[in-house]
Amino acid sequence: MILMSTLFPRDYEESRATFRQDLERIQARWPNARLESHCLAGDEAAAEDLTIDWIHADGLQRHDMLLLFTAGVHGLEAYVGAGIFRLFVQEFLPRLDPSSTGLLFVHAINPWGMQHRRRTNRANVDLNRNFVWDTHLLDRSFNAGYGRLTSLLNPREPVRAMAWESLSFLFRLLWSVASLGLARFRHDALLGQYCFPQGLYYGGAALQEETQVLMGLYRKHIPKYSQVVHLDVHSGYGPRYQMSIVNSAMEPRDSAELARRFSYPLVVKANPDEFYSMRGDMIDYVYTLVYNQFPNVRLYATSFEFGTLGDSIARVFRSLRALVFENRLYWSGARNRSARERVEREFQELFYPQDERWRTRAISDARQAIQGILAAEGFFPRTSE
Repeated sequence: MILMSTLFPRDYEESRATFRQDLERIQARWPNARLESHCLAGDEAAAEDLTIDWIHADGLQRHDMLLLFTAGVHGLEAYVGAGIFRLFVQEFLPRLDPSSTGLLFVHAINPWGMQHRRRTNRANVDLNRNFVWDTHLLDRSFNAGYGRLTSLLNPREPVRAMAWESLSFLFRLLWSVASLGLARFRHDALLGQYCFPQGLYYGGAALQEETQVLMGLYRKHIPKYSQVVHLDVHSGYGPRYQMSIVNSAMEPRDSAELARRFSYPLVVKANPDEFYSMRGDMIDYVYTLVYNQFPNVRLYATSFEFGTLGDSIARVFRSLRALVFENRLYWSGARNRSARERVEREFQELFYPQDERWRTRAISDARQAIQGILAAEGFFPRTSE
């Protein structure tokens, strides 16, 4: 039996060390496996020794299938990703065929965010709004509706007494939803924006260093193979005790078909009807890359989204409050220690819950999804144990 304490890391350094140690286990079956790292540029990053690490191995005899595993495009979410990766290494890695299967495993796409327990990178860029196919899409005029929400989403004063702050936020939130309608509010708030550098969901004015590293890895390794499966891990959105498989809107198969194919109960697409839309999504970028430059590659790329607080309207509003208050705390601080600690605690629970029941269910759902996807995509027989 796997102990939860052995899966989920305490901090960035422990997580990275564990990932690097996994190289030996992988090399036992893929002797050509190699660990590589990219140290983030800049004096602060260098002083903190922040690196994007990846392990890659090619099929020993053929290049039939490539399994890509990534986590941490939103830094704090890398902790859940690290736990799921540990599960994968312990339970599923031995079932893959080294003769025909290649590997590309990436630890903490956003190491600064993981280290500092923020979603964004050091420049406050939401990297999952930065994976654009063409840089002209980093357009300051994009999503003009976001501008109507800046006073709600990006207030610029220190956090004060939380009871009053929470009530005030709720009234302003309800007013915005009533004015715009829930669907329009969600669209404008979550789609991404390129005009407010200190705001939520800021996609940046240029491709970020982390984004360019991942784009380079995808361009280098994907065209070697005839089939690619890419699993990316996120946390924070959706039902509390049911992980969602979130597919790109560019995936041609519908959600119901894939739910049957994977024997998994909750499969959705990143569109307004089933989930929500965004510009600059990493999985969308992978599909665009394959469709435009490597059309002979058969691709299935998806995200595992581990809901934390829940998906009722009240819980979604609470999640948004946690995001708004954490961003406000980062830029403007808090008037007292109690407010600071509560904001930090709620933000952590939004993306990295400490509850053992939640973690046990997360592992169970990940196990079911990995089994269903890799069996259906031919990485190992569906009936194997």
